[in-house]
This record gives sequence, structure tokens and C-alpha cells, in this order.
Amino acid sequence: MTRYITLLRGINVGGINIKMADLRAAVADLGYADVKTVLASGNVLFDSDRTDVAGLKSELEARLRDRFGYEAWVIVLDQATLRAVVDGYPFEPDREGWHPYVLFGSDPAVLTELLDLAPDLDPSLERVRGGDGVLYWEVERGHTLDSRFGKTTGRARYKPSTTTRNLRTLRKLL
Repeated sequence: MTRYITLLRGINVGGINIKMADLRAAVADLGYADVKTVLASGNVLFDSDRTDVAGLKSELEARLRDRFGYEAWVIVLDQATLRAVVDGYPFEPDREGWHPYVLFGSDPAVLTELLDLAPDLDPSLERVRGGDGVLYWEVERGHTLDSRFGKTTGRARYKPSTTTRNLRTLRKLL
């Protein structure tokens, strides 16, 4: 069995409200084992003997769409991959006054497009670096939504393929 982590985009914000007990039940109904949710921001852990991450992603998105009536977008990764992402964080993870984020993406072209913003960002406010299937982002507290990178990643065109998590949340998931 492999331990998987599923990161849902945009639930319990903007009108898509899902109770964690209902989310756990929906995922467990697919036959996955040891289903757990972490926080109310759409983090689901489960065990499966399947190895086709793309198939898991499609199945989970369909289940969420059917069960909760919204266009679901998820990122699915195994525990070892998440560990490598967390260990690869290139900035000071506990820098006082700053948020350490990881932006996950399912479309490499979108990640490249967003990474192209990095040279034009104000490093006294935010920095971005590329990783394996992710972008690492640190931003001064209080500027997550109004920074250039924050405003760009919040655009509708990036919603189907990206989701962002604080490094502290990712540590909890591990």
C-alpha cells in the first residue's frame, strides 16, 4: 500500500463548503483505506495499492464533482514525493515575518509561465524558485494576496492546474 496525499483546490473558500466528515466518506467510498483529512482546507490522506496517480486524480475529481456538485481540481502525490518537496524548500522555512509556500501544479507549462515572473519580483517582498513539479514561494506576511505573484496565481486561468499550501501544512501532512 502507498500513502497518498490529495490537495483540493478552493474548498471552504468562495462558496464551495464541504464538511471534512463528508469529504472523508466520499473518498473512503472509492475503496481507499485509512482515509484522513487534515485541516479544513482540502487535504486528504489515504492508502491504496494502485500506482497510477493520473487515474487516482481523475477518479477523485469525478467523485468530488458528482458528490458535491462543483468542478473539482486536485493534486495527488505519494508521501515520498511530498517529503522530497518539503525537503527541497530553498528558502529559510522559519523566517520571521514571512510565509513559506509551495505551489503545486499539474501542468508544466503553467509552472514555467509562473516561474518566468521570478526575475521581475521585488525580492524585499517575495521570491520564487522552481522545483520538481512545484514552485517554492516566500512572501512577506500580510502580502500573500496583494503581491505580484499572489495576484497572478489567483487568476481563474490557473485554478484548474495549481494549488498552494503553506510549508507548515505540508509538514503536518507528512
